Amino acid sequence: MDNPTKKKRLKEIIAILSKYNIASGITPENLTALLEELGPTFVKLGQIMSMQPTILPAQYCKELEKLRTSVAPMGFDEVKSILENEYGTSFNDIFLDIGHEPLGSASIAQAHLATLFDGRKVVIKIQRPGIYDTMYHDILLIKKAAVIIKFVARIGDEIDINMVIDEMWATAKQEMDFIIEAENAREFYANNSDVAVATCPQIFDNYSTSKVLVMEYIDGFFIDDLNALKSGGYDSGEIAGKLANNFVKQVIEDGFFHADPHCGNILISEGKIVWIDLGMMGRLNSRDKKLFTDAVTAIANHDITKLTDFALNIGVYKDKINYSALSGDIESMFNKYSTVDFSNMDLIQLSDDFLSILKENKIGIPKGLSMLSRAMSTIQGTLRTLNPNINFIGIITEYMTDNYIKNFNIMNELRAIVKTLNFSFKKSLDIPVQVSDILKMFSKGISRANMELSMSDDMKKTIGGFVDKIIIAMIISALLMGSSLICTTNMQPKILGIPALGGVGFLAAFILGIWILFTVIRK
Repeated sequence: MDNPTKKKRLKEIIAILSKYNIASGITPENLTALLEELGPTFVKLGQIMSMQPTILPAQYCKELEKLRTSVAPMGFDEVKSILENEYGTSFNDIFLDIGHEPLGSASIAQAHLATLFDGRKVVIKIQRPGIYDTMYHDILLIKKAAVIIKFVARIGDEIDINMVIDEMWATAKQEMDFIIEAENAREFYANNSDVAVATCPQIFDNYSTSKVLVMEYIDGFFIDDLNALKSGGYDSGEIAGKLANNFVKQVIEDGFFHADPHCGNILISEGKIVWIDLGMMGRLNSRDKKLFTDAVTAIANHDITKLTDFALNIGVYKDKINYSALSGDIESMFNKYSTVDFSNMDLIQLSDDFLSILKENKIGIPKGLSMLSRAMSTIQGTLRTLNPNINFIGIITEYMTDNYIKNFNIMNELRAIVKTLNFSFKKSLDIPVQVSDILKMFSKGISRANMELSMSDDMKKTIGGFVDKIIIAMIISALLMGSSLICTTNMQPKILGIPALGGVGFLAAFILGIWILFTVIRK
């Protein structure tokens, strides 16, 4: 893109931004319309923005989801030219036939039905020419335009616009590399090879490049086509249950899930759920998967402490976090749902409330879990299209329970318990040394510990009681050791052949031991 073209495009962007008067703020509806007017590259950016609930407020994300509409298709001559440039030969040497009318047209690519020479039907996904350069330069220009006019005035002061655009660009680049999408499809297909009800199209590697993706043609219909479901003899409620279980499997077992599970990306074919458009996938490591299951458990049990710990464990933050404030906000959220049965909780609303709490406490979440949050909200909308009464949270907890039972191994559990006990024992040996160090600090006149604690009154009482018991235990140890040493001497007077002072020490240690044992048992 030469300089005159850049300047012309910059003027276009500024003119469109000015048209919507964004300097005084912009509504979710106007933001969606603005991105559509800016062109296909910004439509794609808007789609990615809709999946960033930690960046934009929920109402903006929901409105931007409407940007999944088609854009003007490329002409067939242009499609033919792209194919011949990629293959270095006439497209007639590769395909027996190609449909002139596209199956669908999106901001990055469009799809055509074709037939191989062996008679197999395939779908060719063809990337729009120059889309990478166009989007790259558009992003550079919007960064410059953001300096002149705030992109979203009400949000701009709270977030780094350049950081947001950079993150969206990284995601868009992955979608524009069809080699990555092909790898995603292969991994997804392998993960679901033993699943009877779910799959994805297979990729034809011999015909695929970074700009052309050739995949198996699936003869089916979109999952939200309720009339087709009914005429095909399908039970929409049963399909919803199978879809929910498969998505939960992707998250909990595979740690590799479809990040945009709206109805337009899911087909029904020959009794199977077929996931398509695997360019945007989310990935969770083992730690993230465990944190997710811990969060669901905490929500199910209304466990404020566990959910607060979850927020801090996943959190990305620069400043100190006020634990009491965060815990209080989570308690208020639970109070909001205190009269709502667990099975009737709205996952979308619950997720939005929790993300709002994180944002208010200046806590960010990593990309994988951010994508998961939005994906789960999207899948719940898809599920409710099929079954308005579906209990998605209940399905998640049931799957977690079944998965735990299925993978339960008594020996592994015993090893884990032994390991925990061993670790706890070793840590307990350090307590006298640590208490001794603290006493030394105070004996040297150091009366202020260099730390800041933020906790509830109940927590303070619990810790205080724990420290009291440690001190008494240390006194008992000292009495036993001192009395034992006294008993090795001939100190007078003696009672029953042992020094009286030693006997008094043993008696005091015994009384204190009984008392501390009694308080522990009572608790």
